[in-house]
Amino acid sequence: MNLLKQDCGSCHGLTMKGGLGPALTPEALHGKPASMLREVVLRGRPGTPMPPWAPFLSEAEAEWLIEVLLKGETNAHR
Repeated sequence: MNLLKQDCGSCHGLTMKGGLGPALTPEALHGKPASMLREVVLRGRPGTPMPPWAPFLSEAEAEWLIEVLLKGETNAHR
């Protein structure tokens, strides 16, 4: 959860409501496939400040982060 709050939050806002990067709230992510979101986390978005996290996260960890974001459970513990 520290990664989500500190690393993701540094660009997407500590409350995930946006900042340098877009909001990561359930409402903002609604309709976006979890598989696409996982790929963005792992591979980044070329031409944007979004870095690839694959060197630091497994696919399972990325899937867990996406699940937490989609449910809005950013205070959950793992």
